Amino acid sequence: MDAVKSKIADYLASHPYLRLGTITSRCTPQVHTVGYVSQGCTAYFATDRKSRKAKNMLANPAVAYAVDENYQDVTAIQGVQLEGRASQVTLETETMRLLDLMAQKFPGMEKIPPNPDLVMFKIAPTRGYFLDNTAAFGHRDMIDF
Repeated sequence: MDAVKSKIADYLASHPYLRLGTITSRCTPQVHTVGYVSQGCTAYFATDRKSRKAKNMLANPAVAYAVDENYQDVTAIQGVQLEGRASQVTLETETMRLLDLMAQKFPGMEKIPPNPDLVMFKIAPTRGYFLDNTAAFGHRDMIDF
C-alpha cells in the first residue's frame, strides 16, 4: 500500500468521528458529525434514512470529510481530509457486519433502540490528504484513489 494511503488508513482506524460535508438540493453545504468505522481508506457509518445527510447523499453522492483532533499546539496538528462518493450499503449481511464493527468501536450502541429506518453508507475515497504539521507547518500529502 502506498505510504500516504497507509497513513490515512491508520489515522482513520484510530479515530472515532468524522465531519462529513454534503450538498443539499438547494446546492448549499451542510456538515454533519458521525461516528464511523473504516476498512483501509473507506469509511462507513449508519444513519436514519430520513436524515438530512442521507437525503443529501442519495441526491448527490459527492462528499468530503475531515478527521482530526482538538490540538492545543498548531505545530502538532495531524489529520485527514478526504473527498469521495457516498453510496448506500444494500446487502443486509454487509450492513450487519458493519453494525457489529460499530458496536465494537462504540460501546453502548446496544442500548440504542432498534430503528427500522437505519441505513448504512459507504464513502469510497477519490482523493485524500494527510495533514502533518509535525513535518512542517501546512504540510500535506495528497493521493488520488
